[in-house]
Amino acid sequence: MSAGARTSSDSSDGTARPSVAVRRPSLGILIAVTALGPMALNIFIPSMPGMVAVFGTDYGTIQLTLTLYLFGVAIAQLFMGPLSDRFGRRPVLLAGIGLFLLGSLGAALAQSIETLIAARIVQAVGGCAGLVLGRAIVRDTHGREESASMIGYITMAMVVAPMLSPLLGGYLDHWFGWRSTFFTVLAVGAVVLGLAWLLLHETHHDRSISNGPLAMLQGFPILLRNAAFTGYVLNVSFTTAVFFAFLAGAPYIMVEIMDRPTNEYGLYFMFMATSYMAGNFLSGRLSTRIGADRMILTGSLLALASVGLLAGVALTTEMTPLLLFAPVMLGGLGNGLSLPSATASAISIRPDLAGTASGLTGFLQMMVGALATLLVGRLQDDTVFPMVAVMTSGAIIAFLGYGLARATLASRAAAAASPAAD
Repeated sequence: MSAGARTSSDSSDGTARPSVAVRRPSLGILIAVTALGPMALNIFIPSMPGMVAVFGTDYGTIQLTLTLYLFGVAIAQLFMGPLSDRFGRRPVLLAGIGLFLLGSLGAALAQSIETLIAARIVQAVGGCAGLVLGRAIVRDTHGREESASMIGYITMAMVVAPMLSPLLGGYLDHWFGWRSTFFTVLAVGAVVLGLAWLLLHETHHDRSISNGPLAMLQGFPILLRNAAFTGYVLNVSFTTAVFFAFLAGAPYIMVEIMDRPTNEYGLYFMFMATSYMAGNFLSGRLSTRIGADRMILTGSLLALASVGLLAGVALTTEMTPLLLFAPVMLGGLGNGLSLPSATASAISIRPDLAGTASGLTGFLQMMVGALATLLVGRLQDDTVFPMVAVMTSGAIIAFLGYGLARATLASRAAAAASPAAD
């Protein structure tokens, strides 16, 4: 077997499964397909405040282009994962990118807010394929600790696109109008589709666990009954909710409350994204050395410190762009440390259901994130406090989720080591 291949022989009950040589795809193509969805999400954000006048509506309605995008990503992941377990990663991924292109074109040509929202949902459904299947492909070709390291490297590299997207989107909106952001995403998506068609090989060959649509969905209750899986997913979901709450509130605070231009938001966002990328780099370097669980614990504690610092600043002084973004940079570092390891841990609970676990994890992650954006939008009162409250709640629940996972695994290990287990 070549160095670039891995045999898949894991099973949930420890029995041997037929080993199949799997050709590992390049890191570059995994980065490209995974970055499409986040890029499309973030590039449009600087344009949102100005869309109120463009379509003659209110900011809450415009915010639906963000919230429903996240809901679309969340719900689609419920099906992308199981479909890839049944039909293979490659065909489902290529179909998803094609749908992403269709939604991007529809958004670029939209003449009403209703059409734009619908196109964003289509774009989200297609864009989520890379998010789900990138993780599943990594798990197909790597073990748990290796998966955490690989996901860390992939996220570190792919974060460059969403990091630059708000900055690029702000300038595109300023120079050419909001439609140019969607035409840009359309062009990038077309290139990624061509690369995936040429370079991405199938990595999932044991499809015996799924024989039909109902069988594909049977993995969901199996996973949700597993307390360790649930704990890790709570950590992933509410860590993400902290970020999305900031994503929903910060543009309004910067543009409307502080009266700053959209491109300035993009510049400050780069600092936060850089800290997130640094966390992912450290995750890639350290996960195999110190273990996934220590990475999750460290990242979760940093997230708690971040929201605590932000709350303290908000309560004691007048908010400025630097004071808004500086505490969140600490949280970005923590997210970069914890999310790759928590994600890898969740999808490693049942290796035979890696695609389903990836889809379910992504669904809950995006659904909770979407609810956080919706909550921030509904509570918005021309202060930073609704955003800070949602962020703080998310960080606390994420930490408790990690505690649930660790307690469950420790209990199982103790039971397995007891004399009664012999």
